[in-house]
Amino acid sequence: MPAGLKTSEHIQAMREGGKILARILQELKEYTKPGLNELEINDWVANKITKYGATASYLEDEVVFPGVICISVNQELVHSPPVDYVLEEGDLVSYDLTIKYKGMHTDSAFTMVVGREPRGAEKQLLSVTERSLYAGIEVVKPGARVGDIGATVEEVLSAGKLGIVRDYVGHGIGASMHMAPNIPNYGVRGTGAMLQAGDTICIEPMASLGKEKTFVDSDGWTVSMKDGSLCAHFEHTVLVTDDGYEILTIW
Repeated sequence: MPAGLKTSEHIQAMREGGKILARILQELKEYTKPGLNELEINDWVANKITKYGATASYLEDEVVFPGVICISVNQELVHSPPVDYVLEEGDLVSYDLTIKYKGMHTDSAFTMVVGREPRGAEKQLLSVTERSLYAGIEVVKPGARVGDIGATVEEVLSAGKLGIVRDYVGHGIGASMHMAPNIPNYGVRGTGAMLQAGDTICIEPMASLGKEKTFVDSDGWTVSMKDGSLCAHFEHTVLVTDDGYEILTIW
């Protein structure tokens, strides 16, 4: 099923699933504290997914992920499986979660500092990356192009003097976790796939305090910054409406 071909029932399922996902992530933000083990967090999230009537998308993918949520710490950018690591005060932790509800997937991510408020360069990293997400979302409407989103995100990240990760991008979502079109965090306005009402996409800026280059760790999953710099990741699932957009993953 192409990303834009959805019935009203499909869209309603994504609305309901998005609310569940947003609730889990909000509760996870409040739950996170120094001393928690990543495996303990994974189990907590798994229980919440079941409690709210959804399933973990990562366990249903073609290549099964070793966990229900990605937990990436400090220089780790995305796709990090939960491991036997205990969070420390001052760690930057990124959570990326996809769930399935009534046959439809929704996806969202955020980065936070463990145990205290962000400060200094880390505050700049988190605030600018999150701001670029919402700037990109503001562009969404029927007739807008993927390049319009990417160019807007890129402008915000560049103005904040952050490294813009280009190896990993946003995507369409719906009956499958990853669908066309890709949504890069850079681009040229007026280029790329054109959005239409009913499309559901994931916009997910990824940025670092250093350079943009990444590598995949020896576990075959974790993507880390090549220069070891701190990094951030924010994401929402967004519906293209008749006259604009609706963020589906807000509680």
